[in-house]
Amino acid sequence: MQEGSVQAGSDFRYNVYGVSLRSEIALALPEYTHPGFSEIQIQIGSPDAFSALIDQVELKTRSEWFRYAHLSDGSTYVRWDDLGEFLVSSDGRRVVCVPASAASPESFQVYLLGQAISYALVKSGFEPLHATAVEVDGEAIAFLGLSGYGKSSLAACFLAAGHVLLTDDLLLLHTGPGGLEAYPGPPRIKLFPHMARRFFGKSSGIPMNLFTQKSVIPFEQSRARPVPLRAIYSIATPRENRRARKVEMEPLSARDAFLVVVKNTFNYVLVDADRLRRQVLQTTHLVSTIPVKKLSYPRRLDELPSVREAILSDVKEIRNQAALVKPS
Repeated sequence: MQEGSVQAGSDFRYNVYGVSLRSEIALALPEYTHPGFSEIQIQIGSPDAFSALIDQVELKTRSEWFRYAHLSDGSTYVRWDDLGEFLVSSDGRRVVCVPASAASPESFQVYLLGQAISYALVKSGFEPLHATAVEVDGEAIAFLGLSGYGKSSLAACFLAAGHVLLTDDLLLLHTGPGGLEAYPGPPRIKLFPHMARRFFGKSSGIPMNLFTQKSVIPFEQSRARPVPLRAIYSIATPRENRRARKVEMEPLSARDAFLVVVKNTFNYVLVDADRLRRQVLQTTHLVSTIPVKKLSYPRRLDELPSVREAILSDVKEIRNQAALVKPS
């Protein structure tokens, strides 16, 4: 059955971000192979029921096409015009969704498995980051940055060299046997056409939405298990990188690293006191455990392979330094 299609009474099981999904929708995700550290149910709702739900509710806006509301029972309603609307339960264990009639299954899934699921993750006690991560020699390297900073483009350069995508846009970390571990996201990446053409020989993929030229490019490959996180690189602003003349990686102080990580949280809408307290504790632990560096480089397509090689060299040095201080 086509991913994104709906079948009454369906019960599909998947793993993503370390979480088990129990879905009424067929999704482009690895099939369920082991229990996650949490479970989220994905259910199909009714457009009429959603209309009645928000009939007397004042919706807030954060952009021309994104609207949301926190309801009296603790649930959160979110909607992206022409893509879909979602109701996330107060405990984050259930997401009810209604795809927009004009949305492709692929673009709807981008928002279901990224934006909408971030509400469920935060309500379940997790802190997703706005980051893209690749796997190198069995370890994760994460790139932080706002939309347009070049996270996915840099990751695409790694993929073209034979490395594996771990996640694009939403990164969830969890403490495991290997320390802080990065969990796999959906097997797809979002790129502008010239980047897709440069690294994958594809002029276009599946349109992401009406407000961007980015396309969704799916991959056959996927990772079912997490890998240890080795380093985080915070990409400099596009303005800074337009002035950069060489690749530079500046280690950040604990304070600056903390501010960078908090700035790159994935969800800015849920800001209750418990969430903010948890965010401070988890971010403090993260920056005291994992090196965080500011990455600057000339913002030109032909420079990306040099950036990749500089990062690989830096990661090797970080790994060697960690081996020297590791207790025997």
